[in-house]
Amino acid sequence: MAEETQSKVSDAPPACEVVVPEAPADEKAAVTEAPPPAPATEAAEEAKKPAEEAAPEAEDKKPEAEEGAPTDDAAVGESVSFKEESNVVEDLVDPEKKALDELKQLIQAALAKNEFAPPPPPLPPPAKEEEPKSEEPAAASAPEEPKTAPEEPPKQAETDAPAPPPEVAEEKCPKTEVEEETVPPVKEESLPPPPPPLEEKAVAAEDDCAKTVEAIEETVVPAATPPPATTVEVTPAAEEVAKEPPAETPAAPPAEPPEDVFIWGVPLLGDEKSDTVLLKFLRARDFKVNEALTMLKNAVIWRKQFGIETLLEEDLGLPVLEKAVFMHGVDKEGHPVCYNVYGEFQNKELYEKAFGDEEKRLKFLKWRIQYLEKGIRELLDFTPGGISSMVQVTDLKNTPRLGKHRQATKRAVTLLQDNYPEFIAKKVFINVPWWYLAFNRMMSPFFTQRTKSKFVFAGPSKSADTLFKYIAPEQVPVAFGGLSKENDPDFTNADAVTEVTIKPSSKQSIEIPATEATHLVWELRVLGWEVSYGAEFVPSAEDGYTVIVQKTRKLIATDEPVIKTSFKIGEPGKVVLNIENPTSKKKKLLYRSKATSCTEST
Repeated sequence: MAEETQSKVSDAPPACEVVVPEAPADEKAAVTEAPPPAPATEAAEEAKKPAEEAAPEAEDKKPEAEEGAPTDDAAVGESVSFKEESNVVEDLVDPEKKALDELKQLIQAALAKNEFAPPPPPLPPPAKEEEPKSEEPAAASAPEEPKTAPEEPPKQAETDAPAPPPEVAEEKCPKTEVEEETVPPVKEESLPPPPPPLEEKAVAAEDDCAKTVEAIEETVVPAATPPPATTVEVTPAAEEVAKEPPAETPAAPPAEPPEDVFIWGVPLLGDEKSDTVLLKFLRARDFKVNEALTMLKNAVIWRKQFGIETLLEEDLGLPVLEKAVFMHGVDKEGHPVCYNVYGEFQNKELYEKAFGDEEKRLKFLKWRIQYLEKGIRELLDFTPGGISSMVQVTDLKNTPRLGKHRQATKRAVTLLQDNYPEFIAKKVFINVPWWYLAFNRMMSPFFTQRTKSKFVFAGPSKSADTLFKYIAPEQVPVAFGGLSKENDPDFTNADAVTEVTIKPSSKQSIEIPATEATHLVWELRVLGWEVSYGAEFVPSAEDGYTVIVQKTRKLIATDEPVIKTSFKIGEPGKVVLNIENPTSKKKKLLYRSKATSCTEST
């Protein structure tokens, strides 16, 4: 047992996989944070990670146990060095190809034996256990009759003088073959030692002895199982009973054909997408084939027991949770991005709705898994060379540290970690408190380089810059420092944003060229503001007049994060945006513009 336990511990994937909020398991960062429709594999991966998702995967706590990077900058450097492995078979090295082929063979054999089916439910305990007990004593009393049988003859002795005492009858009976066969079953303790033979009474007792033997046979045969040879002779009825079973054996039902097993809508074998799925399990177990097969079997069985296919169609009625876990945009490599905003659970009403009691916590867990499953099927592509993993962004600002959510998140992280391997391409933690960074700095030496390369940690002052390393500003929500907004009538995530760094105590001017009959729209933001901003239109004609579009004003941190302005231009020229940074720190400026004809704008 000790060896088995050790092996299981060593097999456990990194705390990051999976995503389901997070129980990161090395690479289960597969979306283990609240598995939003697509990813929260945190828990899955954290769920390895998922967990990471699936539920904030309470994942935030799991992430703590997961792997960390010593410092924000160090962590960023490590993740930059990580390159996601290819899911194209031709790109694999020979040992990996061999492991994949071997796994396919084992899966084929397992399917033939129906090993991917969940075990039958345990039989319920017998409803009436006491009744059988009451019957047993009754049956036990039957064998004791022979003991009382010898005592009954004495009563006959009192009334019938000619009848010999039972002891004598028993003594002479042993001379018959029948007695020799029946006496062994009788308990010797109950029979007194035979008295000296009485030849005088032998003849008179002969008839009674035969009757006694028959009585003993009737009582002894059912009580004890006689030797096979005897049974055949004494109980012919038993022969008929023995003949009945053979007649039933031929009626065995035919074996069922192997079941077609799917996971995330992909068959385990026989599809071009199958290799991508199998490689996830192999990588989660360092290409140890038997361990990967065991993990795959457990995942398939869990999905059946949890009712994943039914869950996908279920309406859990928790749209409010999408404030805490949601999918938004893609990273620079095309991975869908899942955001886990645990600070939303500071809202007591939302917190109680998700974690108020055991029933609500179970419902939250189902929602997390459902959200992750939908995200995987709708946003990921398992074809060779496709995007089959996601990026998890976990905001630790104002995250509840203690409470009822701990139990739910740990459970979510575990599920994501065990059942959603390799779904996290990158796990970025932002607004990380100092104590969290210190913890990860201490734990970093215990994690593999591959695991550390998937995790990035950034404090409050570096969160936006860190996100921009992996996600373009036009894809990052406004709440996290970008310019992406839902239902924006003027700009979409396809409209590129320009980044400019404003040096300390300096002024930066941005020029946007314009043509005649143009309606120009632009938006900009300076992270943290504390700058002065103004805009003007300068015509191309030398005798033209400059038009003040926006008077210069000072913007502070509490002002609106994004300023959007439009201006109708009737002659060639340019719009000049002037930003002055009076502080001693560098500032990040983001802006973009779009020009439309006047007819389109009206």
